[in-house]
Amino acid sequence: MKEESHGERADRNFVELLQGARVAVTGVQVLFAFLLTVPFSPGFTRIDRADQWLYYAALVSAALASIWYIAPTAQHRVLFRQGRKETLVRRSNRSGLAGALALAVSMTTATMFVIDHLFDAVLAGATAGVLALLALWTWFGQPALTRSDQSPGGAVEPSSGGADDPRA
Repeated sequence: MKEESHGERADRNFVELLQGARVAVTGVQVLFAFLLTVPFSPGFTRIDRADQWLYYAALVSAALASIWYIAPTAQHRVLFRQGRKETLVRRSNRSGLAGALALAVSMTTATMFVIDHLFDAVLAGATAGVLALLALWTWFGQPALTRSDQSPGGAVEPSSGGADDPRA
């Protein structure tokens, strides 16, 4: 494999971050659009105060996820040709993590909102708890363990060279 300059590495890392964000942004925007239409549905005014707060949490966290997932593209436009790609890569990585956390909150609270409306609060809470744990484990916990995982000889496992790889 050919050696990369710092600039080439930053360019590659930024492209990888944007590719990953593209997948999430579509889902976030569909969820956000759906949530924006819910209050205009007949019967929405009949929901209780607890469901109003669940809806509020789902809507606001979807908006936050959208903001954080779109931030790298907007910042790239502002910082274009300013020689700040490495800074942009670091910010984009943090923004993607925050977006994923906000998306997990939105998906969990939106699901809890619907299940509570269809069934009851116990099933809604249990389902939301399982979804939250699954999202936290698969999106954050499992990768964190992989990052800290060491082979028997004490050497760190080979890296994929992704955007969050300090050697990348």
